[in-house]
Amino acid sequence: MNVPLTDQADADARARAGLLFGLAAYGLWGVMPIYFKLLKAVPSIDIVAHRIVWSLVVLVFLATMAKAWGQIGAAVRSRKTLPILFVTSVLIGTNWLLYVYAINSGHILAGSLGYYLNPLANILLGRFILKERLTRLQWAAVAIAAAGIAVLAAGALGTLWISLTLCFSFATYGLLRKIVHVESLAGLAIETALLFPIALGWLLLGGSEGRPMFGLGGQETALLISAGVVSTVPLLCFTAAARRLAYSTVGMLQFIAPTLQFLLAVAIYDEPFTWAHGIAFGCIWTALALYLGAMIRDRRASQQRECDEMAEA
Repeated sequence: MNVPLTDQADADARARAGLLFGLAAYGLWGVMPIYFKLLKAVPSIDIVAHRIVWSLVVLVFLATMAKAWGQIGAAVRSRKTLPILFVTSVLIGTNWLLYVYAINSGHILAGSLGYYLNPLANILLGRFILKERLTRLQWAAVAIAAAGIAVLAAGALGTLWISLTLCFSFATYGLLRKIVHVESLAGLAIETALLFPIALGWLLLGGSEGRPMFGLGGQETALLISAGVVSTVPLLCFTAAARRLAYSTVGMLQFIAPTLQFLLAVAIYDEPFTWAHGIAFGCIWTALALYLGAMIRDRRASQQRECDEMAEA
């Protein structure tokens, strides 16, 4: 009799933790353009190389503190896990490079559109690959969000390749990280280690413009070194959220990051906010309200059914 209650309590605690991790990840990603704009003078590929090198330093420290080396060793020895992590390392490296390029080439809105497309991709992957069920109201939310994004896409054909590549790379990354049997810290450490030799070699050879490995000193050096923390923390939060929440729910939470990026682009970096953006915002946040409302309603109905069944027993 007590087992269902215990299982439900564990599931609820896991879902709450996943929600907090998700909010932290997308909130941090939402304000990340501020950080990369401070490094505008550094070529994008050099910034990403520093992200990889310093991320590995941070991850080695975290893995030691968390005593995660056993998990890392088991994942490396697994014939199923390591090939998937190789693919995810390529996906996240591509995503990082294109995201930094979008920000520092004046295309924050194009990058934001990619992350607006991403939740829809997550929801559809969750439905058709992971067989997660959606109610009619949730399908309606998806359709409304898609309509808003279509309005944005129609006015951004010239940079749509940026948006689509960001969407595809990160949606696929999240899906693979959800299904692979490795904890977030161990998986990210392996991914970063796979990219590390290429990144370090690039920097030792002088990067794309023969720049000093640690930047030109002062603020630039400090920002490049801090790239490890800036890159690692939100990604760890994301992978922790993806393992605890339905993938479709992760998809809806992701609207937080591009919304913050839109606000930064318009309010701070003077990118134009058009009527298409206004329509898209209205559609997307209406969809978010519908989706979350349906999710809360279904959870309450499920809990009520369990209570009724226990009372009858």
